[in-house]
Amino acid sequence: MYIIELIRSLLAENSLLLLFLVISIGYALGKIKIFGFNLGVASVLFTGLAIGSLSPDFKIPEIIYRFGLVLFVYTVGLSSGPSFFASFKYKGFRDNIFILLMISFGGLLTSLSWYIFKLKSTMITGIFCGSFTSTPALAGSLDYIKENNANNPNLNTLLSDPVVGFSVTYPAGVIGMILVIYILQKFWKIDYKNDLKDDSDENLISSEPISSITVKITNPKITGKAHEEIFSNEQNIMFCRIKKNDKLSIVESGTKLNYGDLVSIIGTQEKLYEMADLLGEISKEDLSFNRDEFDFRRIFVSSNKVLGKKLENINLTKYGAIITRIRRGDIDFVASPETVLEPGDRVRVVAPRNKLNEISSFLGDSYKELSEVDVISFTLGITIGLLIGSIPIPLYEGVTFKLGFAGGVLISGLVLGKLGKTGIFLWQIPYNANLTLRQLGTILFLAGIGTFSGYSFLTTISQGNGLTIFLSGILITCLTAVMTLVIGYKFLKIPMGTLIGMLSGLQTQPAVLAFSNEQADNSLPNKGYSTVYPFAMIAKILIAQLLLGYLPH
Repeated sequence: MYIIELIRSLLAENSLLLLFLVISIGYALGKIKIFGFNLGVASVLFTGLAIGSLSPDFKIPEIIYRFGLVLFVYTVGLSSGPSFFASFKYKGFRDNIFILLMISFGGLLTSLSWYIFKLKSTMITGIFCGSFTSTPALAGSLDYIKENNANNPNLNTLLSDPVVGFSVTYPAGVIGMILVIYILQKFWKIDYKNDLKDDSDENLISSEPISSITVKITNPKITGKAHEEIFSNEQNIMFCRIKKNDKLSIVESGTKLNYGDLVSIIGTQEKLYEMADLLGEISKEDLSFNRDEFDFRRIFVSSNKVLGKKLENINLTKYGAIITRIRRGDIDFVASPETVLEPGDRVRVVAPRNKLNEISSFLGDSYKELSEVDVISFTLGITIGLLIGSIPIPLYEGVTFKLGFAGGVLISGLVLGKLGKTGIFLWQIPYNANLTLRQLGTILFLAGIGTFSGYSFLTTISQGNGLTIFLSGILITCLTAVMTLVIGYKFLKIPMGTLIGMLSGLQTQPAVLAFSNEQADNSLPNKGYSTVYPFAMIAKILIAQLLLGYLPH
Protein backbone atom coordinates (compact mmCIF):
# COMPACT_ATOMS: atom_id res chain seq x y z
CA MET A 1 0.00 0.00 0.00
CA TYR A 2 2.83 2.36 0.82
CA ILE A 3 4.39 1.86 -2.64
CA ILE A 4 1.04 2.44 -4.36
CA GLU A 5 0.45 5.65 -2.41
CA LEU A 6 3.99 6.77 -3.19
CA ILE A 7 3.44 6.22 -6.94
CA ARG A 8 0.06 7.97 -6.77
CA SER A 9 1.58 10.95 -4.99
CA LEU A 10 4.51 11.09 -7.41
CA LEU A 11 2.28 11.11 -10.50
CA ALA A 12 -0.10 13.68 -8.99
CA GLU A 13 2.77 16.06 -8.25
CA ASN A 14 4.86 15.47 -11.39
CA SER A 15 2.71 16.12 -14.46
CA LEU A 16 5.70 15.75 -16.80
CA LEU A 17 6.38 12.24 -15.51
CA LEU A 18 2.67 11.44 -15.89
CA LEU A 19 2.69 12.70 -19.48
CA PHE A 20 5.59 10.53 -20.63
CA LEU A 21 4.31 7.49 -18.73
CA VAL A 22 0.97 7.73 -20.56
CA ILE A 23 2.67 8.22 -23.92
CA SER A 24 5.16 5.36 -23.54
CA ILE A 25 2.59 2.82 -22.35
CA GLY A 26 -0.09 3.97 -24.80
CA TYR A 27 2.20 3.96 -27.81
CA ALA A 28 3.45 0.47 -27.01
CA LEU A 29 -0.10 -0.88 -26.61
CA GLY A 30 -1.14 0.79 -29.86
CA LYS A 31 1.24 -1.43 -31.82
CA ILE A 32 -0.40 -4.65 -30.62
CA LYS A 33 -2.59 -6.17 -33.35
CA ILE A 34 -5.83 -7.99 -32.59
CA PHE A 35 -7.48 -9.70 -35.60
CA GLY A 36 -5.12 -7.73 -37.85
CA PHE A 37 -6.19 -4.36 -36.45
CA ASN A 38 -4.49 -2.06 -33.97
CA LEU A 39 -5.52 1.25 -32.42
CA GLY A 40 -2.25 2.94 -33.28
CA VAL A 41 -1.71 6.32 -31.72
CA ALA A 42 -5.33 6.42 -30.46
CA SER A 43 -4.22 3.96 -27.79
CA VAL A 44 -2.52 6.89 -26.05
CA LEU A 45 -5.99 8.36 -25.43
CA PHE A 46 -7.29 5.17 -23.85
CA THR A 47 -4.17 4.77 -21.72
CA GLY A 48 -4.64 8.34 -20.53
CA LEU A 49 -8.24 7.56 -19.64
CA ALA A 50 -7.21 4.41 -17.77
CA ILE A 51 -4.48 6.11 -15.74
CA GLY A 52 -6.52 9.28 -15.25
CA SER A 53 -9.41 7.23 -13.85
CA LEU A 54 -7.25 6.12 -10.92
CA SER A 55 -7.29 9.55 -9.30
CA PRO A 56 -8.92 12.94 -9.85
CA ASP A 57 -5.50 14.48 -9.13
CA PHE A 58 -3.90 12.96 -12.24
CA LYS A 59 -3.93 15.91 -14.61
CA ILE A 60 -1.68 17.15 -17.42
CA PRO A 61 -1.66 20.95 -17.91
CA GLU A 62 -4.10 22.22 -20.53
CA ILE A 63 -1.36 24.03 -22.46
CA ILE A 64 0.15 20.62 -23.31
CA TYR A 65 -2.82 19.30 -25.27
CA ARG A 66 -3.50 22.68 -26.87
CA PHE A 67 0.09 22.89 -28.07
CA GLY A 68 -0.10 19.32 -29.36
CA LEU A 69 -3.26 19.93 -31.33
CA VAL A 70 -1.87 23.09 -32.93
CA LEU A 71 1.20 21.16 -34.11
CA PHE A 72 -0.94 18.35 -35.52
CA VAL A 73 -3.47 20.52 -37.34
CA TYR A 74 -0.94 22.97 -38.79
CA THR A 75 1.32 20.26 -40.22
CA VAL A 76 -1.70 18.48 -41.74
CA GLY A 77 -2.72 21.76 -43.36
CA LEU A 78 0.76 22.40 -44.79
CA SER A 79 0.99 18.96 -46.39
CA SER A 80 -2.62 18.90 -47.67
CA GLY A 81 -2.80 22.46 -49.02
CA PRO A 82 -1.48 21.87 -52.57
CA SER A 83 -3.61 18.79 -53.26
CA PHE A 84 -6.68 20.34 -51.60
CA PHE A 85 -6.77 23.41 -53.85
CA ALA A 86 -5.65 21.48 -56.94
CA SER A 87 -8.53 19.02 -56.53
CA PHE A 88 -11.04 21.73 -57.42
CA LYS A 89 -9.75 21.69 -60.99
CA TYR A 90 -11.36 18.28 -61.37
CA LYS A 91 -14.39 17.09 -59.41
CA GLY A 92 -13.22 18.36 -56.06
CA PHE A 93 -16.06 20.85 -55.67
CA ARG A 94 -18.72 18.18 -56.19
CA ASP A 95 -16.92 15.73 -53.93
CA ASN A 96 -16.49 18.21 -51.07
CA ILE A 97 -20.13 19.34 -51.23
CA PHE A 98 -21.17 15.69 -51.16
CA ILE A 99 -19.02 15.00 -48.11
CA LEU A 100 -20.34 18.13 -46.40
CA LEU A 101 -23.90 16.85 -46.89
CA MET A 102 -22.95 13.46 -45.45
CA ILE A 103 -21.32 15.01 -42.38
CA SER A 104 -24.43 17.18 -41.96
CA PHE A 105 -26.49 13.98 -42.16
CA GLY A 106 -24.33 12.63 -39.33
CA GLY A 107 -25.06 15.83 -37.39
CA LEU A 108 -28.81 15.25 -37.84
CA LEU A 109 -28.44 11.66 -36.59
CA THR A 110 -26.55 13.03 -33.59
CA SER A 111 -29.38 15.47 -32.86
CA LEU A 112 -31.85 12.59 -33.12
CA SER A 113 -29.81 10.62 -30.59
CA TRP A 114 -29.89 13.60 -28.24
CA TYR A 115 -33.70 13.68 -28.50
CA ILE A 116 -34.19 9.92 -28.07
CA PHE A 117 -31.66 9.21 -25.32
CA LYS A 118 -32.03 12.55 -23.47
CA LEU A 119 -28.28 13.10 -23.24
CA LYS A 120 -26.64 16.44 -22.47
CA SER A 121 -25.55 18.49 -25.47
CA THR A 122 -21.97 18.43 -24.18
CA MET A 123 -22.04 14.64 -24.14
CA ILE A 124 -23.77 14.33 -27.51
CA THR A 125 -21.18 16.65 -29.08
CA GLY A 126 -18.45 14.32 -27.85
CA ILE A 127 -20.38 11.41 -29.36
CA PHE A 128 -20.43 13.25 -32.71
CA CYS A 129 -16.68 13.90 -32.55
CA GLY A 130 -15.94 10.30 -31.57
CA SER A 131 -18.26 8.80 -34.17
CA PHE A 132 -16.30 10.69 -36.81
CA THR A 133 -12.95 10.29 -34.98
CA SER A 134 -12.23 14.03 -35.13
CA THR A 135 -9.81 15.28 -32.49
CA PRO A 136 -9.79 18.85 -33.96
CA ALA A 137 -13.61 18.97 -33.66
CA LEU A 138 -13.30 17.80 -30.06
CA ALA A 139 -10.70 20.48 -29.36
CA GLY A 140 -12.90 23.13 -30.98
CA SER A 141 -15.82 21.98 -28.80
CA LEU A 142 -13.75 22.22 -25.62
CA ASP A 143 -12.61 25.68 -26.65
CA TYR A 144 -16.23 26.72 -27.29
CA ILE A 145 -17.43 25.37 -23.91
CA LYS A 146 -14.63 27.07 -22.03
CA GLU A 147 -15.23 30.43 -23.68
CA ASN A 148 -19.00 30.39 -23.20
CA ASN A 149 -19.06 28.99 -19.65
CA ALA A 150 -16.14 30.79 -18.02
CA ASN A 151 -18.16 31.56 -14.85
CA ASN A 152 -20.01 28.23 -14.67
CA PRO A 153 -19.15 26.39 -11.42
CA ASN A 154 -19.60 23.06 -13.29
CA LEU A 155 -17.10 23.99 -16.01
CA ASN A 156 -14.86 20.97 -15.37
CA THR A 157 -17.82 18.60 -15.77
CA LEU A 158 -18.89 20.36 -18.96
CA LEU A 159 -15.37 19.99 -20.33
CA SER A 160 -15.19 16.31 -19.40
CA ASP A 161 -18.49 15.34 -21.04
CA PRO A 162 -17.32 15.70 -24.68
CA VAL A 163 -14.13 13.78 -23.97
CA VAL A 164 -16.08 10.94 -22.35
CA GLY A 165 -18.47 10.75 -25.32
CA PHE A 166 -15.53 10.90 -27.70
CA SER A 167 -13.62 8.15 -25.89
CA VAL A 168 -16.52 5.70 -25.77
CA THR A 169 -17.47 6.13 -29.44
CA TYR A 170 -14.02 6.51 -31.02
CA PRO A 171 -13.39 2.73 -31.44
CA ALA A 172 -16.81 2.37 -33.07
CA GLY A 173 -15.91 5.25 -35.39
CA VAL A 174 -12.95 3.27 -36.70
CA ILE A 175 -14.33 -0.27 -36.67
CA GLY A 176 -17.79 0.72 -37.94
CA MET A 177 -16.41 2.39 -41.07
CA ILE A 178 -14.17 -0.57 -41.86
CA LEU A 179 -17.03 -3.05 -41.46
CA VAL A 180 -19.35 -1.06 -43.73
CA ILE A 181 -16.69 -0.86 -46.45
CA TYR A 182 -15.95 -4.57 -46.19
CA ILE A 183 -19.61 -5.67 -46.25
CA LEU A 184 -20.73 -3.42 -49.13
CA GLN A 185 -17.74 -4.20 -51.36
CA LYS A 186 -18.54 -7.90 -50.96
CA PHE A 187 -22.25 -7.35 -51.53
CA TRP A 188 -21.63 -5.28 -54.67
CA LYS A 189 -18.80 -7.60 -55.83
CA ILE A 190 -16.43 -4.70 -56.47
CA ASP A 191 -13.56 -5.27 -58.89
CA TYR A 192 -11.08 -2.54 -58.01
CA LYS A 193 -8.99 -3.14 -61.16
CA ASN A 194 -11.92 -2.26 -63.41
CA ASP A 195 -12.74 0.51 -60.98
CA LEU A 196 -9.35 2.07 -61.70
CA LYS A 197 -9.99 2.02 -65.46
CA ASP A 198 -13.34 3.74 -64.97
CA ASP A 199 -11.77 6.67 -63.14
CA SER A 200 -11.66 9.58 -65.56
CA ASP A 201 -9.70 12.05 -63.43
CA GLU A 202 -5.94 12.18 -63.67
CA ASN A 203 -4.06 11.72 -60.44
CA LEU A 204 -2.16 14.80 -59.41
CA ILE A 205 0.55 12.65 -57.85
CA SER A 206 0.41 8.97 -58.59
CA SER A 207 1.71 6.45 -56.08
CA GLU A 208 2.01 3.80 -58.79
CA PRO A 209 5.53 2.52 -59.56
CA ILE A 210 7.54 4.59 -62.04
CA SER A 211 9.59 2.97 -64.81
CA SER A 212 10.97 3.83 -68.24
CA ILE A 213 11.00 2.44 -71.78
CA THR A 214 12.64 3.45 -75.04
CA VAL A 215 10.36 3.88 -78.06
CA LYS A 216 11.21 4.07 -81.76
CA ILE A 217 9.14 6.64 -83.64
CA THR A 218 7.41 4.83 -86.51
CA ASN A 219 4.02 6.57 -86.60
CA PRO A 220 4.08 8.98 -89.60
CA LYS A 221 1.42 11.15 -87.94
CA ILE A 222 3.87 11.97 -85.17
CA THR A 223 6.77 13.02 -87.41
CA GLY A 224 7.62 16.70 -87.16
CA LYS A 225 5.58 17.33 -84.00
CA ALA A 226 7.06 18.75 -80.79
CA HIS A 227 6.81 16.32 -77.91
CA GLU A 228 4.58 18.74 -75.92
CA GLU A 229 1.92 18.47 -78.64
CA ILE A 230 1.70 14.74 -78.16
CA PHE A 231 1.26 14.36 -74.42
CA SER A 232 0.22 17.84 -73.25
CA ASN A 233 -2.93 16.43 -71.68
CA GLU A 234 -1.27 13.41 -70.12
CA GLN A 235 -0.20 13.10 -66.52
CA ASN A 236 2.65 10.96 -65.17
CA ILE A 237 4.59 10.95 -68.46
CA MET A 238 7.91 12.61 -69.29
CA PHE A 239 10.24 12.45 -72.30
CA CYS A 240 13.86 12.32 -71.17
CA ARG A 241 16.60 11.33 -73.69
CA ILE A 242 16.36 11.34 -77.47
CA LYS A 243 18.69 9.77 -80.03
CA LYS A 244 18.76 11.39 -83.47
CA ASN A 245 21.18 10.12 -86.10
CA ASP A 246 23.22 8.33 -83.43
CA LYS A 247 23.53 11.54 -81.40
CA LEU A 248 22.15 11.44 -77.84
CA SER A 249 20.71 14.53 -76.17
CA ILE A 250 18.17 15.66 -73.56
CA VAL A 251 14.61 16.36 -74.68
CA GLU A 252 14.00 20.10 -74.32
CA SER A 253 11.01 22.35 -74.90
CA GLY A 254 10.18 22.32 -78.59
CA THR A 255 12.17 19.17 -79.40
CA LYS A 256 10.57 17.60 -82.49
CA LEU A 257 10.17 13.88 -83.03
CA ASN A 258 11.09 12.44 -86.42
CA TYR A 259 10.67 9.05 -87.99
CA GLY A 260 13.31 6.62 -86.68
CA ASP A 261 14.19 8.65 -83.58
CA LEU A 262 14.64 6.77 -80.32
CA VAL A 263 13.17 8.45 -77.25
CA SER A 264 13.14 7.33 -73.61
CA ILE A 265 9.89 7.88 -71.74
CA ILE A 266 9.34 7.84 -67.98
CA GLY A 267 6.00 7.22 -66.31
CA THR A 268 3.59 4.72 -64.83
CA GLN A 269 3.49 1.39 -66.65
CA GLU A 270 -0.01 1.79 -68.07
CA LYS A 271 0.75 5.26 -69.45
CA LEU A 272 4.06 4.11 -70.91
CA TYR A 273 2.49 1.40 -73.04
CA GLU A 274 -0.31 3.74 -74.14
CA MET A 275 2.33 6.22 -75.30
CA ALA A 276 4.37 3.49 -76.99
CA ASP A 277 1.32 2.45 -79.03
CA LEU A 278 0.81 6.07 -80.05
CA LEU A 279 4.41 6.77 -81.06
CA GLY A 280 5.45 3.54 -82.69
CA GLU A 281 7.11 0.51 -81.16
CA ILE A 282 9.20 -0.39 -78.13
CA SER A 283 12.91 -0.47 -78.98
CA LYS A 284 15.33 -3.16 -77.88
CA GLU A 285 17.90 -0.43 -77.25
CA ASP A 286 17.34 1.14 -73.83
CA LEU A 287 18.70 4.70 -73.79
CA SER A 288 18.61 4.84 -69.98
CA PHE A 289 21.48 2.31 -69.91
CA ASN A 290 23.67 4.57 -72.01
CA ARG A 291 25.69 6.54 -69.44
CA ASP A 292 28.68 7.45 -71.58
CA GLU A 293 27.74 11.11 -71.89
CA PHE A 294 24.61 11.56 -69.77
CA ASP A 295 24.29 10.18 -66.27
CA PHE A 296 21.74 10.51 -63.50
CA ARG A 297 21.93 11.25 -59.79
CA ARG A 298 19.51 11.46 -56.87
CA ILE A 299 19.82 14.88 -55.22
CA PHE A 300 18.17 16.31 -52.10
CA VAL A 301 16.54 19.69 -52.66
CA SER A 302 17.57 21.96 -49.80
CA SER A 303 18.56 25.32 -51.36
CA ASN A 304 16.28 28.29 -50.69
CA LYS A 305 17.06 29.45 -54.25
CA VAL A 306 14.85 26.72 -55.70
CA LEU A 307 12.50 25.71 -52.87
CA GLY A 308 8.92 26.82 -53.45
CA LYS A 309 9.52 27.31 -57.17
CA LYS A 310 8.05 25.46 -60.13
CA LEU A 311 10.44 23.32 -62.14
CA GLU A 312 9.81 25.44 -65.24
CA ASN A 313 11.19 28.46 -63.34
CA ILE A 314 14.49 27.06 -62.05
CA ASN A 315 16.10 26.83 -65.51
CA LEU A 316 18.07 23.59 -65.42
CA THR A 317 18.39 23.77 -69.20
CA LYS A 318 21.45 25.98 -68.71
CA TYR A 319 23.16 22.83 -67.47
CA GLY A 320 21.70 20.70 -70.25
CA ALA A 321 19.85 18.80 -67.52
CA ILE A 322 16.36 17.64 -66.73
CA ILE A 323 14.57 16.48 -63.55
CA THR A 324 12.63 13.33 -64.37
CA ARG A 325 11.36 11.95 -61.07
CA ILE A 326 10.69 13.23 -57.58
CA ARG A 327 10.54 11.22 -54.39
CA ARG A 328 8.42 12.95 -51.75
CA GLY A 329 8.14 10.91 -48.59
CA ASP A 330 7.52 7.33 -49.69
CA ILE A 331 6.07 8.19 -53.10
CA ASP A 332 7.89 8.51 -56.43
CA PHE A 333 6.18 10.52 -59.14
CA VAL A 334 7.01 11.94 -62.54
CA ALA A 335 8.15 15.55 -62.58
CA SER A 336 6.26 18.13 -64.62
CA PRO A 337 6.90 21.83 -65.37
CA GLU A 338 4.17 22.73 -62.83
CA THR A 339 5.68 20.69 -59.99
CA VAL A 340 6.67 22.89 -57.04
CA LEU A 341 9.81 21.79 -55.22
CA GLU A 342 9.37 21.25 -51.47
CA PRO A 343 11.96 20.84 -48.70
CA GLY A 344 13.09 17.23 -48.52
CA ASP A 345 12.23 16.34 -52.12
CA ARG A 346 14.74 13.94 -53.61
CA VAL A 347 14.94 14.55 -57.34
CA ARG A 348 16.43 12.39 -60.06
CA VAL A 349 18.47 14.56 -62.41
CA VAL A 350 19.67 13.45 -65.86
CA ALA A 351 22.56 15.61 -67.05
CA PRO A 352 26.00 15.60 -68.67
CA ARG A 353 28.38 13.76 -66.35
CA ASN A 354 30.62 16.81 -65.88
CA LYS A 355 27.68 18.97 -64.73
CA LEU A 356 26.30 16.76 -61.95
CA ASN A 357 28.42 18.20 -59.13
CA GLU A 358 27.51 21.75 -60.16
CA ILE A 359 23.81 20.84 -60.25
CA SER A 360 24.06 19.21 -56.81
CA SER A 361 25.47 22.42 -55.41
CA PHE A 362 22.72 24.46 -57.12
CA LEU A 363 19.91 22.32 -55.65
CA GLY A 364 21.54 22.12 -52.23
CA ASP A 365 21.90 18.39 -51.61
CA SER A 366 22.33 18.97 -47.86
CA TYR A 367 20.70 16.48 -45.53
CA LYS A 368 21.70 18.64 -42.55
CA GLU A 369 19.69 21.61 -43.85
CA LEU A 370 16.69 19.34 -44.34
CA SER A 371 16.74 18.38 -40.67
CA GLU A 372 16.21 22.02 -39.67
CA VAL A 373 12.86 23.83 -39.59
CA ASP A 374 12.58 27.52 -40.42
CA VAL A 375 11.35 28.49 -36.96
CA ILE A 376 10.36 32.03 -37.94
CA SER A 377 8.11 30.94 -40.83
CA PHE A 378 6.72 27.99 -38.86
CA THR A 379 5.71 30.00 -35.80
CA LEU A 380 4.47 32.94 -37.89
CA GLY A 381 2.15 30.59 -39.79
CA ILE A 382 0.73 29.24 -36.53
CA THR A 383 0.34 32.79 -35.17
CA ILE A 384 -1.68 33.76 -38.25
CA GLY A 385 -3.86 30.67 -37.74
CA LEU A 386 -4.50 31.45 -34.07
CA LEU A 387 -5.58 34.96 -35.02
CA ILE A 388 -7.93 33.60 -37.71
CA GLY A 389 -9.40 31.18 -35.18
CA SER A 390 -10.19 34.01 -32.76
CA ILE A 391 -12.27 35.99 -35.27
CA PRO A 392 -16.00 35.83 -34.33
CA ILE A 393 -18.23 34.90 -37.27
CA PRO A 394 -21.90 35.96 -36.83
CA LEU A 395 -24.48 33.20 -37.36
CA TYR A 396 -27.91 34.35 -36.15
CA GLU A 397 -29.52 36.64 -33.54
CA GLY A 398 -26.27 37.69 -31.95
CA VAL A 399 -24.86 34.14 -31.87
CA THR A 400 -21.30 33.94 -33.17
CA PHE A 401 -19.08 31.09 -34.27
CA LYS A 402 -15.30 30.82 -34.09
CA LEU A 403 -13.08 28.39 -35.91
CA GLY A 404 -11.10 28.16 -32.70
CA PHE A 405 -7.39 27.50 -32.49
CA ALA A 406 -7.78 24.18 -34.32
CA GLY A 407 -9.86 25.43 -37.26
CA GLY A 408 -7.98 28.69 -37.66
CA VAL A 409 -4.59 26.99 -37.70
CA LEU A 410 -5.89 24.47 -40.25
CA ILE A 411 -7.01 27.28 -42.58
CA SER A 412 -3.64 28.97 -42.20
CA GLY A 413 -1.81 25.71 -42.90
CA LEU A 414 -3.85 24.96 -46.03
CA VAL A 415 -3.36 28.40 -47.57
CA LEU A 416 0.33 28.71 -46.68
CA GLY A 417 0.94 25.11 -47.76
CA LYS A 418 -0.52 26.00 -51.14
CA LEU A 419 1.54 29.20 -51.42
CA GLY A 420 4.72 27.33 -50.50
CA LYS A 421 6.84 30.45 -50.46
CA THR A 422 6.08 34.16 -50.06
CA GLY A 423 9.04 36.48 -50.47
CA ILE A 424 11.64 35.44 -47.90
CA PHE A 425 9.22 33.15 -46.05
CA LEU A 426 9.30 29.46 -46.94
CA TRP A 427 6.13 28.02 -45.41
CA GLN A 428 6.64 24.36 -46.27
CA ILE A 429 8.83 22.25 -43.99
CA PRO A 430 10.72 19.03 -44.83
CA TYR A 431 8.51 15.97 -45.18
CA ASN A 432 10.19 14.05 -42.37
CA ALA A 433 10.00 17.05 -40.04
CA ASN A 434 6.30 17.44 -40.87
CA LEU A 435 5.56 13.83 -39.94
CA THR A 436 7.59 14.04 -36.73
CA LEU A 437 5.87 17.22 -35.55
CA ARG A 438 2.47 15.82 -36.54
CA GLN A 439 3.07 12.64 -34.56
CA LEU A 440 4.35 14.59 -31.55
CA GLY A 441 1.34 16.89 -31.65
CA THR A 442 -1.11 13.99 -31.81
CA ILE A 443 0.29 12.12 -28.82
CA LEU A 444 0.53 15.27 -26.68
CA PHE A 445 -3.10 16.09 -27.40
CA LEU A 446 -4.41 12.58 -26.79
CA ALA A 447 -2.39 12.08 -23.62
CA GLY A 448 -3.54 15.43 -22.26
CA ILE A 449 -7.28 15.07 -22.83
CA GLY A 450 -7.20 11.40 -21.81
CA THR A 451 -5.78 12.00 -18.34
CA PHE A 452 -7.91 15.13 -17.87
CA SER A 453 -11.14 13.18 -18.44
CA GLY A 454 -10.18 9.76 -17.08
CA TYR A 455 -11.94 10.13 -13.74
CA SER A 456 -15.14 11.47 -15.34
CA PHE A 457 -14.98 8.65 -17.88
CA LEU A 458 -14.94 6.03 -15.11
CA THR A 459 -17.86 7.74 -13.36
CA THR A 460 -19.95 7.79 -16.56
CA ILE A 461 -19.32 4.13 -17.31
CA SER A 462 -20.07 3.06 -13.75
CA GLN A 463 -23.39 4.89 -13.84
CA GLY A 464 -24.54 2.78 -16.78
CA ASN A 465 -24.52 5.41 -19.54
CA GLY A 466 -21.66 3.78 -21.41
CA LEU A 467 -23.79 1.35 -23.45
CA THR A 468 -26.19 4.09 -24.54
CA ILE A 469 -23.30 6.29 -25.65
CA PHE A 470 -21.62 3.44 -27.52
CA LEU A 471 -24.82 2.42 -29.36
CA SER A 472 -25.45 6.04 -30.36
CA GLY A 473 -21.95 6.25 -31.79
CA ILE A 474 -22.09 3.00 -33.76
CA LEU A 475 -25.45 3.96 -35.30
CA ILE A 476 -24.22 7.43 -36.32
CA THR A 477 -21.04 6.01 -37.83
CA CYS A 478 -22.53 3.08 -39.71
CA LEU A 479 -25.62 4.87 -41.06
CA THR A 480 -23.50 7.75 -42.34
CA ALA A 481 -21.04 5.32 -43.95
CA VAL A 482 -23.81 3.33 -45.66
CA MET A 483 -25.51 6.48 -46.94
CA THR A 484 -22.20 7.84 -48.27
CA LEU A 485 -21.29 4.66 -50.16
CA VAL A 486 -24.78 4.04 -51.57
CA ILE A 487 -25.29 7.59 -52.85
CA GLY A 488 -21.70 7.98 -54.03
CA TYR A 489 -21.43 4.65 -55.85
CA LYS A 490 -24.96 4.08 -57.10
CA PHE A 491 -26.08 7.62 -57.90
CA LEU A 492 -22.98 9.80 -58.34
CA LYS A 493 -21.09 6.94 -60.04
CA ILE A 494 -17.89 7.64 -58.12
CA PRO A 495 -15.42 4.74 -58.54
CA MET A 496 -15.44 2.62 -55.40
CA GLY A 497 -11.68 3.01 -54.89
CA THR A 498 -11.99 6.79 -54.87
CA LEU A 499 -15.17 6.65 -52.79
CA ILE A 500 -13.74 4.61 -49.92
CA GLY A 501 -10.84 7.07 -49.86
CA MET A 502 -13.36 9.90 -49.61
CA LEU A 503 -15.11 8.03 -46.79
CA SER A 504 -11.74 7.77 -45.02
CA GLY A 505 -11.33 11.52 -45.54
CA LEU A 506 -14.85 12.18 -44.21
CA GLN A 507 -13.77 10.24 -41.13
CA THR A 508 -10.32 11.94 -41.20
CA GLN A 509 -9.08 8.55 -40.11
CA PRO A 510 -5.71 7.13 -41.28
CA ALA A 511 -6.64 3.63 -40.05
CA VAL A 512 -9.65 3.55 -42.39
CA LEU A 513 -7.48 4.87 -45.23
CA ALA A 514 -4.91 2.12 -44.61
CA PHE A 515 -7.68 -0.48 -44.84
CA SER A 516 -9.05 1.13 -48.01
CA ASN A 517 -5.61 1.10 -49.64
CA GLU A 518 -5.25 -2.57 -48.79
CA GLN A 519 -8.61 -3.40 -50.36
CA ALA A 520 -8.19 -1.34 -53.54
CA ASP A 521 -4.46 -2.01 -54.06
CA ASN A 522 -4.15 1.18 -56.15
CA SER A 523 -3.80 4.92 -55.69
CA LEU A 524 -7.49 5.88 -55.87
CA PRO A 525 -8.18 5.85 -52.09
CA ASN A 526 -5.28 8.26 -51.48
CA LYS A 527 -6.68 10.54 -54.15
CA GLY A 528 -10.16 10.56 -52.63
CA TYR A 529 -8.78 11.06 -49.12
CA SER A 530 -6.61 14.07 -49.94
CA THR A 531 -9.44 15.72 -51.91
CA VAL A 532 -11.92 15.93 -49.02
CA TYR A 533 -9.83 15.58 -45.84
CA PRO A 534 -9.22 19.30 -45.11
CA PHE A 535 -12.79 20.35 -45.90
CA ALA A 536 -14.20 17.48 -43.82
CA MET A 537 -12.08 18.51 -40.84
CA ILE A 538 -13.34 22.10 -40.99
CA ALA A 539 -16.95 20.96 -41.47
CA LYS A 540 -16.81 18.75 -38.36
CA ILE A 541 -15.34 21.55 -36.26
CA LEU A 542 -18.24 23.81 -37.33
CA ILE A 543 -21.01 21.21 -36.86
CA ALA A 544 -19.72 20.20 -33.42
CA GLN A 545 -19.97 23.81 -32.26
CA LEU A 546 -23.41 24.19 -33.84
CA LEU A 547 -24.59 21.19 -31.80
CA LEU A 548 -23.37 22.91 -28.64
CA GLY A 549 -24.99 26.18 -29.64
CA TYR A 550 -28.38 24.85 -30.72
CA LEU A 551 -29.05 21.94 -28.36
CA PRO A 552 -29.97 22.83 -24.75
CA HIS A 553 -27.51 21.59 -22.12
